[in-house]
Amino acid sequence: MAKVKKATKKEIEEIKSIFLEHYPDSVTELEYRNLYELLIAVMLSAQCTDKRVNIITPALFEAYPDPVSLANADLDEVKSYINTCSFFNNKAKNLIKMAQSVVENYGNEVPLERDELVKLAGVGQKTANVVMIEYTGANLMAVDTHVFRVAHRLGLSDAKTAVKCEEELSKKFKTDLHLLHQAMVLFGRYRCKAVKPECEGCFMEAHCKTKQTFKV
Repeated sequence: MAKVKKATKKEIEEIKSIFLEHYPDSVTELEYRNLYELLIAVMLSAQCTDKRVNIITPALFEAYPDPVSLANADLDEVKSYINTCSFFNNKAKNLIKMAQSVVENYGNEVPLERDELVKLAGVGQKTANVVMIEYTGANLMAVDTHVFRVAHRLGLSDAKTAVKCEEELSKKFKTDLHLLHQAMVLFGRYRCKAVKPECEGCFMEAHCKTKQTFKV
């Protein structure tokens, strides 16, 4: 894969402005009513579409409306609610373990600190960041497959891992990271797609360095 030219400081500022202009108040497409539901939805969304997660979660939330009910859930029953989601076996185990930890260590309330969230089963840095971004508007960057691809195509990062890419984007953008994260997700999901990106008339055309597909 050919090396991609890096964006200049001036280009980075322009890219940031364009994203904020086109996605001024973007939020997640996951559907939830509280912090507990948001955390579950984000956990399920790993390597699964938001659309699919939104189909699964209403029945799941009805069956397990709080951490206590989920902590005491039967594993096979939880699996039956999420079996159309990728990696559902592992996710079902993690959902129950996460709820048990919330009950045992946090008084039935999902913690709203990143350092505490990552202690929960199935919650990595990206998941914790997405929850904090969405629920509190925290100035954090989270890198999923869309953000990773867009960052590389625009010359914002040449990192090999999502964590390193997150570091680079945070350092380069500095502010409005929560908005920029969601802007890059939506841009990557609907326009700068992995296969057949819609390049013609794209508002980022002037800053695009390559059509190569980069996977995290």
